[in-house]
Amino acid sequence: MRVTSLDVARAAGVSQSTVSRALRGHPGIPPETARRVREAAARLRYVPSERARDLVTRSSRRVAMVVDLDNPLWSLLVGRLCDELDRRRYRLSLIAEHGDPEDIESHVLGGTVDGVIVSTASRDSRLPGVLRERGVPAVLLHRYAEDVPLDACVADDRLGARLGTRILLEAGHREVGALLGPRTASTAREREDGYRSALADAGIAPDPAWIRHGGFDFGHGRSAVAAMVAERRLPRALFCANDTIALGAMNGAHELGLRVPDDLALVGFDDLEQAAWPLVGLTTIRVPFEDMLRSAVDRLLERIAGDDGGPRRVVHPVEPVLRTSHAGG
Repeated sequence: MRVTSLDVARAAGVSQSTVSRALRGHPGIPPETARRVREAAARLRYVPSERARDLVTRSSRRVAMVVDLDNPLWSLLVGRLCDELDRRRYRLSLIAEHGDPEDIESHVLGGTVDGVIVSTASRDSRLPGVLRERGVPAVLLHRYAEDVPLDACVADDRLGARLGTRILLEAGHREVGALLGPRTASTAREREDGYRSALADAGIAPDPAWIRHGGFDFGHGRSAVAAMVAERRLPRALFCANDTIALGAMNGAHELGLRVPDDLALVGFDDLEQAAWPLVGLTTIRVPFEDMLRSAVDRLLERIAGDDGGPRRVVHPVEPVLRTSHAGG
């Protein structure tokens, strides 16, 4: 039969509530009593019930993640996050950003989750501010919110974009455009800054027609290349703000009879699995998603445990991955 806290209480000559508090290290328990309880628990090989401990601490052992279903990264992030939380004995609740903002807020504020990971932070998102005001443990993942002091775990987007643009410049390209994401996302702003700074270092002023903003999606890359060709403003090379945009640009070029990299050189960002496919061979910037996820979970669990220190932004290093799409004839 399973040993219970009541069995430990009887063996130690104390109440059941004292056993619970003594094993949690409650400062109000006399040292001699705590020693007696620990010895009785060890002698009986007592293992505290996770469920009982959660009832005492009012913990749900559940973390919510807010995702944007239009962002192709969400499935990659969610799968790995679920595994990481499971290793820590937490469960994951998934919330789509497309829902009613008030419904989302009521879900994460209603006590059904212990903390929140937000991967959709943008300039017009009100959720990070609400979480901060209500004191809900929260960490921003992949993006940060400039005006809300919350913990964030991100990649070095600006440096990555500088490196990606520099790869194209060092391959001999002087006409280097950019297919960028929405200006409301910190990732898009940082990557645009990195692209522009690399060109400035090389003494190149980009033609505004070479720079196109849009969603972080396949359609943006495909349609942008088609529009540039139609306008006769297609540059020799394109830095793309993520791999999905780059794949769209690659397919758009193919549909128009252009060859990559001979007619159009491309560099992406993220290093998705598809980037390494032999028919793709996309040169890109690798983002350490697993490290980012681990650091986000570590920080969130520290907040859940009571850490009330100032916000931290953990910036993870990125690295170039050279394949074949960046160097044309």
